[in-house]
Amino acid sequence: MSVKTTVSETLCPISRAESVVGDRWTVLVLRELFMGSHRFDDIQAQTGGTPQMVAARLKSMEADGLVERRAYSERPKRYEYHLTEKGDAFYSVVLALRAWGETWCKSPEEGLAVVYTHRSCGESAGLGPLCAHCGQPLRRADLISEPSAAYVAERSARREAFKG
Repeated sequence: MSVKTTVSETLCPISRAESVVGDRWTVLVLRELFMGSHRFDDIQAQTGGTPQMVAARLKSMEADGLVERRAYSERPKRYEYHLTEKGDAFYSVVLALRAWGETWCKSPEEGLAVVYTHRSCGESAGLGPLCAHCGQPLRRADLISEPSAAYVAERSARREAFKG
């Protein structure tokens, strides 16, 4: 019989990280925050999660120090969600997931969902973690993102279906 180890009982950093961000919904919420969505409805529309699922993930992410809530309306009380320094540090992981997904989970004919231009050199950054042109490490603040027309259409369709 196996004994389940809790996070506090292990020194394994992968196990500890997985306990914070190791589910589909947390990663999708992080993706949306990195893409500039800050309001609950926008995050829900783009992730496809139920209101309860998204609310639970945002609450958990806030408790784990990945996001902070900022009120933008008093009546009714509404919040925006913003990445903290800890949440922003997850960007390199999102870039790695993007690279893996672009390489192994779709056909080359589909093209890139998002093309990143590296501000420092003005060239296509590639799939990272280093700029394909100049070799510098890719940081979120150094990238200009340009979603493909197909990806823009997909996101618009999700938003419209959500409003439905």
